[in-house]
Amino acid sequence: MQKKLPPLNALRAFEAGARHLSFTRAAEELHVTQAAVSHQVKALEEHLGYALFKRMTRKLGLTEQGRALFPVVSEAFMRIAEAAENLRDAGDSRTLTVSVTPAFGAKWLVYRLPKFWQKHPEIDLRVHHSIQCADLRYDDVDVAIRFGAGSWDGLECEFMLRVDYTPVCSPALLKGKHPLKRPDDLRHHTLLHEDDYDGWTQWLAVAGVNDVNPRRGPIMDDWTVLVQTAVDGVGIALGKPSMLARDLADGTLVAPFDITMLTDLGYHMVYLPGALEREKVRVFRDFIMEEIGAEAV
Repeated sequence: MQKKLPPLNALRAFEAGARHLSFTRAAEELHVTQAAVSHQVKALEEHLGYALFKRMTRKLGLTEQGRALFPVVSEAFMRIAEAAENLRDAGDSRTLTVSVTPAFGAKWLVYRLPKFWQKHPEIDLRVHHSIQCADLRYDDVDVAIRFGAGSWDGLECEFMLRVDYTPVCSPALLKGKHPLKRPDDLRHHTLLHEDDYDGWTQWLAVAGVNDVNPRRGPIMDDWTVLVQTAVDGVGIALGKPSMLARDLADGTLVAPFDITMLTDLGYHMVYLPGALEREKVRVFRDFIMEEIGAEAV
């Protein structure tokens, strides 16, 4: 007799919650609300008759039953994902889906795609742009380019490009009533912020500037829009030189100060363990790394 399975959505919510030990992060991964994840987990606990999580102040832990269930569910989902991937490859071996951030796609990858298509016409490349991290186990994505410190559970990760920050602006701001000559001159101009004020606060500290308010100017949540606003001469943005090589080379943007704020962040290529055994993934990975290596020479 066939055994009755628990609700699959509830199992998926449990697996994500157990892996992150956070319903909030699980909700972000699954693209649902935190309340939905909590509801699904509670339904699973009622179905099984056991509590799976220890719900402590501001953190989660797994009960004995949760610890026993987690590796079984995690492995089962992984095997399902691998089987589905093998079927997709068998049915459409030409298609390679890559998930990238809009900034990486617009400022780095787009300039190199024609060369990839010319070298590998046998691969149908699909580039998906999103600020959300694709779940490579469940989403129809073969490879992802992610920004961060370089640690993602369950994924192989290769460092690609380091990201540091320096002010960039339109060359028009080097002239006029208040030309940008020294970092102190920033007090006469609009600072453009990405997400929050932390970037400019840290850069001004590195530059030793005390008389510029780092909390002045608009906040934008899209880095490509932020850069275009700087190109239009509206203000000054913190730019990533590794992503703006073309804009700086053709003079669309200039870096008025030789002061760079170093970070431990960068762009990384991530994929599931064993993905490089598939030729189309390996070909794309090798192409990207060759392009990065050629620029470093």
